Amino acid sequence: MGDLFAAAAEEARRASAPLATRMRPRTLDEVVGQEELIGPGRPLRVAIESDRLPSLILFGPPGSGKTTLAEVIAQTTRSRFAKLNAVGSGVADVRKVIEEAKDALRFHGRRTILFIDEIHRFNKAQQDALLPAVEDGTVILIGATTENPYFSVNAPLLSRARLLRLQALSDEHLTTLIRRALLDEERGLGRRPVELQEDALAELLRGANGDARAALNGLEAAVEVAAAQARIEGRPAGGPVVVTAEAVRAAMQSRAIVYDGDGDAHYDTMSAFIKSMRGSDPDAAVYWLARMLEAGEDPRAIARRLIVHAAEDVGNADPRALPLAVAAAQAVEHVGLPEARIPLAQAAIYIATAPKSNAAYLAIDRALEAVRTERWEPVPIHLRDTSYRGAKRLGHGAGYKYPHDYPDHYVPQQYLPDNVAGRTFYEPSDQGEEAAVRRRLERLRERGGASGGGPGPVPDAAGRR
Repeated sequence: MGDLFAAAAEEARRASAPLATRMRPRTLDEVVGQEELIGPGRPLRVAIESDRLPSLILFGPPGSGKTTLAEVIAQTTRSRFAKLNAVGSGVADVRKVIEEAKDALRFHGRRTILFIDEIHRFNKAQQDALLPAVEDGTVILIGATTENPYFSVNAPLLSRARLLRLQALSDEHLTTLIRRALLDEERGLGRRPVELQEDALAELLRGANGDARAALNGLEAAVEVAAAQARIEGRPAGGPVVVTAEAVRAAMQSRAIVYDGDGDAHYDTMSAFIKSMRGSDPDAAVYWLARMLEAGEDPRAIARRLIVHAAEDVGNADPRALPLAVAAAQAVEHVGLPEARIPLAQAAIYIATAPKSNAAYLAIDRALEAVRTERWEPVPIHLRDTSYRGAKRLGHGAGYKYPHDYPDHYVPQQYLPDNVAGRTFYEPSDQGEEAAVRRRLERLRERGGASGGGPGPVPDAAGRR
């Protein structure tokens, strides 16, 4: 009798579960997408079907099939299957599973596959507790994470597992899953007639944004919205539920946005934004800016990157880019969002369309390399400070030539220490306003050197320069 009640309770639980949970694939053949990992003949599929699975870290966006793959493995393998969620589990839970795995291996000869969902939420101590059991084969670990494991999973644990990257599902994949759910009478919506209009399907795909869970649960909610609307309008019962684009929008409210403020989505999107400005593509720059703003990126972080890249990628080819970027950053502080989107866009467009030069960036890095690798010789005597009493008695400033006393306010003299004299750190480009800087420096160097290529000062009576 107890078994009957338990079975009935389990059946009721499954029936009340969200559509995405009910439609979760039970076999590898039912899995949609990730063909490069589990397609016929692929190494992972062979390992699963032969029950010779290595430890795995499954890395991918929400709804890409990480938990699904783990559940399929659980139903395919002859090994024990244990499951933990990193959100509610601690070191004690990990150690308990490991002890049970040891007993199963010792007394029954059965290995244990341990699936840990959201493994990135485990702290270092929790991850370290797994290491010995993973290393000696007591457990086969399957960890699922939406965050870059190189940032969120300890290196020793990562080195003992095979890293698999799952991709967001394509619209074709999602369409297959949606149509499967509409026809499935056992687990899906097939017991009631549903007509999903083409524009509703397009809206569903747009809102899901590659997330299978969002697509299926959005479909289920949209069917309920459409059914409720039909009742309100007094349409006859028993007819098909017509799901419109409006019903989908009402059900999903907003699309599934994959973005994390300190993970891959943050860094990858910011990188695309920067590279679009560097590549002189204002449309792409504004697009990535809009994506970051819509996802909730801190506008101050965006403003900081604008400042850096105005100097790094535009530099003196257009010196106005840097003050404009600084002004945009100040505007963010003064007006905030949503209005701050406008000065941010203005600055991004300006940087993207400005002539480009990375000469300042290269110059400081070359100079730093020289500072770090060359001997630090004293400041040449003619360049030393003479503003205090007694400086001249020490010989400071002797031989210094005041440029404003010479034609064109320039006179060749050595400004670098002897061991790096004549080195060129700044090489202006031929872009924008920096082209004029280049021509001027070339003229000055022809007259005897700019930063150190010219003759040094005449030695003083003591033989010092």
